[in-house]
Amino acid sequence: MALHITDDADADALLTESPLALLVGMLLDQQIAMETAFGGPLKIRERTGGLDAEQIAGYDPDAFTEVFRQTPAVHRFPGSMAGRVQALCQALVDDWGGNAAALWTDGDPDGPTVLKRLKALPGFGDQKAKIFLALLGKQYGFTGAGWREAAGAYGEEGSFRSVADIVSPESLTKVREYKRAAKAAAKG
Repeated sequence: MALHITDDADADALLTESPLALLVGMLLDQQIAMETAFGGPLKIRERTGGLDAEQIAGYDPDAFTEVFRQTPAVHRFPGSMAGRVQALCQALVDDWGGNAAALWTDGDPDGPTVLKRLKALPGFGDQKAKIFLALLGKQYGFTGAGWREAAGAYGEEGSFRSVADIVSPESLTKVREYKRAAKAAAKG
């Protein structure tokens, strides 16, 4: 398994090997391009010397905001998003021993259980949790019973609705077209 989300080999390799990177990328995926969001974990690792939930949770908040502000910025809202990443990492430390993958591996959970665990995380509402569950099932090897149903429309085979469906430049284009059409329909 190898993810191809950012069009940056190093960022994609980190997302593939680090469940925390993938979770942080999903958290950052709001109000910026998907590639920028999912490239964020690599910037964080390069600027802090690591990507570990305990390390990030314990980082000085002002210094961590500066990590986000450095050019190129990790996110267009560096202060609030740095705080959200630290809150996410603190929740992982407190509830999952700092192990992001435990969300979908601990106790051999089914899809609805993983969805519930994701929705309990800071910064993960219903839609973001469903998209991440679909990403786990479609590309990250998660096979828990009922994951497609729990992920809703994002779990549908052959859909191009979200980052869960990006496996190539062509699929990225299809996801962008879907999002544009959905936005136009919502405005319409």
